[in-house]
Amino acid sequence: MAVKRVVVMKFGGTSVGDATAISRVVDIVAQAKGWHRQPVVVVSAISGATSMLLEVAELAAQMKLDEALIKLDHLLERHALIVDELQLKDAHQTINVYFEELESICRGIALIGKTDRSLDAMASFGERLSSFILAEAMKKHGLSVVLVDARTVIITDNHFTGATPLVGRIEETAKSIIWPHLSNSIVVTQGFIGATVDGIVTTLGRGGSDYSAALLGSAINAEEIQIWTDVDGMLTCDPRIADGGHRVKVISFDEAAELAYFGAKVLHPSTVWPALEKSIPVLILNSRRPEEGEGTRIVSGPITCSNVAKSIACKQHITVLNIHSTRMLMAYGFLRRIFEVFDRFETPVDMVTTSEVSVSLTIDNLNKIDSIVDELRQFAEVTVNLDQAIVCLVGDGIHSASNVSARVFGALGDINVRMISQGASRLNLSLVVNEADLKCSVELLHTEFFSELDPTVFG
Repeated sequence: MAVKRVVVMKFGGTSVGDATAISRVVDIVAQAKGWHRQPVVVVSAISGATSMLLEVAELAAQMKLDEALIKLDHLLERHALIVDELQLKDAHQTINVYFEELESICRGIALIGKTDRSLDAMASFGERLSSFILAEAMKKHGLSVVLVDARTVIITDNHFTGATPLVGRIEETAKSIIWPHLSNSIVVTQGFIGATVDGIVTTLGRGGSDYSAALLGSAINAEEIQIWTDVDGMLTCDPRIADGGHRVKVISFDEAAELAYFGAKVLHPSTVWPALEKSIPVLILNSRRPEEGEGTRIVSGPITCSNVAKSIACKQHITVLNIHSTRMLMAYGFLRRIFEVFDRFETPVDMVTTSEVSVSLTIDNLNKIDSIVDELRQFAEVTVNLDQAIVCLVGDGIHSASNVSARVFGALGDINVRMISQGASRLNLSLVVNEADLKCSVELLHTEFFSELDPTVFG
């Protein structure tokens, strides 16, 4: 069987958020098929659905079953409206069956409480609903479509709510389940969800639909992986923080991963790694304006650019912990004891700076902060600074430029920088400022580093 130019097309929640958006997706996929490309479509839940499903589970766990079922009815009405507007009359029966299953899970949670396993079962319905509706809309458009259950392909461990994919198994299942359909049909499947070896539903964590797309793209050796969202691509700064950002036309995998980790919401941090291993390009494209933009192309290897940096990423709601040793200088095991605490409470650390007797570090998860601080105070003095933000200047040119730090501090002027880290990564210079100073900091750095642009890299 000869299958050429397979492209994985992932559509996010806003890209399938209503009937109009879904119709656009159908047109985009049909056009790709018309260009003699073979699409594998990975779809997220409609915007807001996953959050609502988890809220419903929480209400059920609190014995507020009536409130939970009311919210579930609202979500059913939203999906039913999309089905009506797309004129998919025969789809109502399947949609109703899905919501009967959801109601049954809710009643079970109300009886015996919630678990991570039951949360995954609830959350999985968002993608199962949206993928079914999209597949039906494509069929109505005259396209040959096969809806593949991601739970039969994306095999994971049993770490519910944040499962780790079993890459070797996924390569086997993708080749046996997806590949045979690609000679004459478009495959539609779900992002974000998978299943254990025993068939129990799991999820890859919030934002995991991008990861699903990359895993599938790698498994079937796709020509490229397209991430369709509601923005024109990666920008030189976060438009939610500051205006005036420019589109980044091309960027390396390493730079994109760094930006994603430090807050570039357009891409899930894990996405690029399966693609990187097989040098599969990843494109960020705008589903609302498919005909108007080139998006951002993420490729292997460094990109030659006259600008030192490619973009400025931000992480808000950061907390800084300052940990000072209460024992002698260079006390043996001090650092080990600190990070054992964070490991025990499963709390990741973003930035770290150290001296002989002090460590400052940042976290973005406060769920276990009280317990962490209590344990640290058994062997150290600890102060906590809330309402901080990380500003991260990312670019392959940072490691070779001699004056980046001077330019950063010169641009920021009187803004108080609480922490700075350069050298841990050759691709970034990161600093911590008060959250109140974030917008101003980004604007000043953007003016300093992006007033002149290399036209081969920036749009």
